[in-house]
Amino acid sequence: MVRVKPFIRPQQLRSALTPINSRSAFQPSIQPIRAASSSSAQPPAIPSPTPFIPDVQTFLTVIGRGLSQHASKFPTWEALFSLSSDQLRELGIEPPRTRRYLIQWRQRFRLGQFGIGGDLQHVEDGKADLKILESDKDAVNPHKYVVNVPAGRSVKECDIEELSRVRGFKVQGAKTIVGPYALPIKNGEGARISITEGMWEDRRGHKIDGGERRRTEVRYKKRIAERREMRERGEL
Repeated sequence: MVRVKPFIRPQQLRSALTPINSRSAFQPSIQPIRAASSSSAQPPAIPSPTPFIPDVQTFLTVIGRGLSQHASKFPTWEALFSLSSDQLRELGIEPPRTRRYLIQWRQRFRLGQFGIGGDLQHVEDGKADLKILESDKDAVNPHKYVVNVPAGRSVKECDIEELSRVRGFKVQGAKTIVGPYALPIKNGEGARISITEGMWEDRRGHKIDGGERRRTEVRYKKRIAERREMRERGEL
C-alpha cells in the first residue's frame, strides 16, 4: 500500500487555522510607545516675567556680555525663550559661546535660579527700595532683616504681607544695608538697588599664556625668544 505524503504539516495547519486577531495580540502594545515618543519632544517652557525682570531688554541687560544690543531682535518675551540655537545664529547672535551663554541663562531663569535682586517684589522703573525690619522677639538683641518695600514707603507704613525678605543683603552696624549694587538712600533710611548692565553676568577668567589649549606652545615660543635675546647680549 502506497503512503501519501500530506500537503500540509500539522504545525502549518494549526497556524493557518489560528484566528488573525490572536496572532496580532501583541501589536497594540507598540502604539503607546510610539505615542509616548512623539509627545516627548515638548516645546520649551516659557517662564513668566518677574517684577525685577519684566521684559526682554531688562533680561539681556542684567546677564551682560553685550547681549542688550540684540534686544530689538526679539519681538516678544516668548520668542526670547523659545528660539533654538540655529535660529539665534540666524538673528546674528555671535559668537557661538555667546549663544550658549544666553541659552544657559534662559534655562536658569526657567528654574528660578536668579541673580542678585531676582526675588524683589516691589520694583518701579527698574529700582527697588530696601529697608530694615527689626524683630521685637528679643528686646536686648533684636534681629534685623533686609526687606523690600513699595517705593516711597517705610516699614511702619506697610502691612506685613507687603514686606518681602531678599537674599544677598544684610544689615551692618545700626542701619546700614550692604550687598551687591545697593546704594544708600539720601535720608539714610535704607538702600536702593537699580537695574545695572551685567549685574548677573558670569565673569570670564583672564587667559594666561593663551589659555589651557595654547599654553604649552606660547611658553615654548617665549623661551625661544628669551634665549635669542640672551645670545644677542652675549650671555650664552
